[in-house]
Amino acid sequence: MENTVLMAIFTMSGLSLFFSIFLGFADKFLRVEENPLIAKVNELLPGANCGGCGFAGCYDFATKVVEGKVEPSACSVNDSDNVKEIGALLGKEVQSGPKLVARIMCKGGKAEAVRKQTEYHGPKTCLAMHVLSGGDKLCFYGCLGGGDCVNVCPFQAMFMNSNGLPVVIDELCTGCGICVQNCPRNIIELHPIDRKVFVFCKNQDDPRTSAQVCKVACTGCSVCARKLDGAVKIENNLAFLNYEALEKLETVELSEICKTGALSKLKGNGNFN
Repeated sequence: MENTVLMAIFTMSGLSLFFSIFLGFADKFLRVEENPLIAKVNELLPGANCGGCGFAGCYDFATKVVEGKVEPSACSVNDSDNVKEIGALLGKEVQSGPKLVARIMCKGGKAEAVRKQTEYHGPKTCLAMHVLSGGDKLCFYGCLGGGDCVNVCPFQAMFMNSNGLPVVIDELCTGCGICVQNCPRNIIELHPIDRKVFVFCKNQDDPRTSAQVCKVACTGCSVCARKLDGAVKIENNLAFLNYEALEKLETVELSEICKTGALSKLKGNGNFN
């Protein structure tokens, strides 16, 4: 019995010594030296790990920046001063573009969108409503009102208003795009913060149907396209803006052109009026 115990002790001790030597060897000869710039770049990132850049987190993004696989400005959450400082570390001049914020391309809330006769009793998330029944609105293009975008925002930059629509808080929005990725109706877009004129509708039904399902729908009537030549075009019963001609849109009273209000100006902080 004693011999067995001693044998076990010697065996375990021998194995411990072997693995200690092996690990010491591996640490000395197999170590991959990390570029010290990665840590410095990471310190200049916001540390939100939101994934809006498309990478696993800020450290992964910093690694790709140092490797030259992505531009420092690809992190929309970071401020311009830090972006420029990262560029200085890497010995390159970096131009940061305008701040991007989320915009909700739907004005059809509880007061505007016509509801179905049957009541929905399933999970109250946008994704579930979109997949299971299409939601409780007759419009199959508009906001479902489940608040998925609000719930996934890592910066608390959105909230649901009393009309059942999400509102963006411009000061808090970083343009990370997570809300865009999580909207099953694809009605959230990223735009420069100073852009105020939009077509707040995605409905591509025929004019009669779109008018019946929502008071503020774009009906594809083409009035805006005729009166704002070059600034608006109609495709699939829906108006699309030419953002290069925004000056023309800024100088006209849009309420006199678009009677439903689908084409209108944002008043600020994601509010329509």
